[in-house]
Amino acid sequence: MQTLLVTGGAGFIGGNLVHFLLGKEGVRVVNLDALTYAGNLDTLEPVMGHPRHRFVEGDVCDAELVGRLLAEERPAAVLHLAAESHVDRSIDGPAEFLRTNVTGTFTLLEAALEHWRGLPADERDAFRFLHVSTDEVFGSLGPEGAFHEETPYAPNSPYSASKAASDHLVRAWHHTYGLPTLTTNCTNNYGPYQFPEKLVPLMVLNALEGKELPVYGDGGQVRDWLYVQDHCEALWTVLRKGRPGETYCIGGDAERRNLDVVHAICDLMDELVPDSPHRPHRELVRFVTDRPGHDRRYAMDTTKVRRELGWAPREDFASGLAKTVRWYLENPTWCRRVQEGTYRRERLGTRA
Repeated sequence: MQTLLVTGGAGFIGGNLVHFLLGKEGVRVVNLDALTYAGNLDTLEPVMGHPRHRFVEGDVCDAELVGRLLAEERPAAVLHLAAESHVDRSIDGPAEFLRTNVTGTFTLLEAALEHWRGLPADERDAFRFLHVSTDEVFGSLGPEGAFHEETPYAPNSPYSASKAASDHLVRAWHHTYGLPTLTTNCTNNYGPYQFPEKLVPLMVLNALEGKELPVYGDGGQVRDWLYVQDHCEALWTVLRKGRPGETYCIGGDAERRNLDVVHAICDLMDELVPDSPHRPHRELVRFVTDRPGHDRRYAMDTTKVRRELGWAPREDFASGLAKTVRWYLENPTWCRRVQEGTYRRERLGTRA
């Protein structure tokens, strides 16, 4: 039995990853999550009684807790997904992003290093620390080209700056101390269990209720979209086949303007909710003042992970988006309960 420690496993990508890993024979998951606003036990409800899943509520900044977990569970790998991840929230309150994304990563690296050094030789050779990051650390692209593993870092928001810092820490702990790390930088994820401050679930739920669909600026910002299950498969592939010290760029090869994404959601809502009084849903679109420092375009060159590790996304954007919209329509209880805190789909990130 292989034990894996997943941090942030009650969040969007982390929760999907926990489900994915428990589908693998011989894998046991220890799931550490602080249950902040975006962490949701409803996401884990189907696996909370699973014999190969242990949930621990706690903070990656808690060095004593992290050290104790590593000593108790002796995981073969740490998959680090715990992070504050929303650009608009980082504009309104950057301190929490620095605490979780920078200090939390440092704390986890220190604990992992001590754990790794104490392992027997065979376990030490097999151990991995997988750090999950974002394409936003690279800044903004012009109309041509794509990010790749050698792209210089140029973060433009407090969120992306905090993630860039954490990436650099992971690199340093490998090159200075020899910790066998792996880093992935992924594009925009979408799929089930995503907190509704993010574009896709926000638009689905607003359209369902006939609320305005706010589009920043002219809606011409371009993102590469990655279905979350494809991302989970990529992480599993990197964990098993990646070379320590390496970085791998993960993307969906699905560049879309934000406005085109919103229109695609509207068209799916017209089709899937034919009796909606708000059809055609495109009439709900409203252009609003752009986000401060909004990066214009992201795109990812996935040549390295395809060539070296044999991974490629299974879903194209149309099939992945259709699955996603259906999931939100079919899971109203999850959608309602995840919003029972303070967030009510209001505009964030206006402090600047």
